[in-house]
Amino acid sequence: MTAERPEAPDISPVPPETRDWTVVIDQGCAECGFDPQLDVSATGELVRNTVDRWVAVLERPRLTERPRPGTWSPLEYACHVRDLSRVFRERLRLMLDEEDPVFPDWDQDAVAVQERYNEQDPYEASGEIAQELRATADAFDAVSGEQWTRTGRRGDGTEFTVARLAVYFRHDVEHHLRADVRG
Repeated sequence: MTAERPEAPDISPVPPETRDWTVVIDQGCAECGFDPQLDVSATGELVRNTVDRWVAVLERPRLTERPRPGTWSPLEYACHVRDLSRVFRERLRLMLDEEDPVFPDWDQDAVAVQERYNEQDPYEASGEIAQELRATADAFDAVSGEQWTRTGRRGDGTEFTVARLAVYFRHDVEHHLRADVRG
């Protein structure tokens, strides 16, 4: 008798995300219960509080299974949040170091395919997401006073202050954890 081999992970592209998520900065998110009114100076603490939950997600069985067509697997969401942390930390650095920078474009969907998120090692991804979330939390902890009002823009022209970037980042981390992987 031979053991059944697990199915190969689905690495087909998920349709690109087209929804404008910036509305959550002001309105919150009914899907995940996100409240944008929390003190932005608590961003580091709030993000750090998600680390153990993300690590626990990556210890589950069937990490590469997509729950429904058009969505990522838990492993893919975790890799996305890991990389998202790097991107937001770099955007924060730019906002603090430059006057009204325009952020380099980041195509999250192309990166997911290029980096083969659903084939990555969950153990490695677990350590990396913990490291990246903590590093980005530390970067937001270092923001003070007038720095919260510094500005930067995405390539599409959407403007952020450091405070609004913090809210947007917190939502992304929490939304994927609460609504997408139920962590």
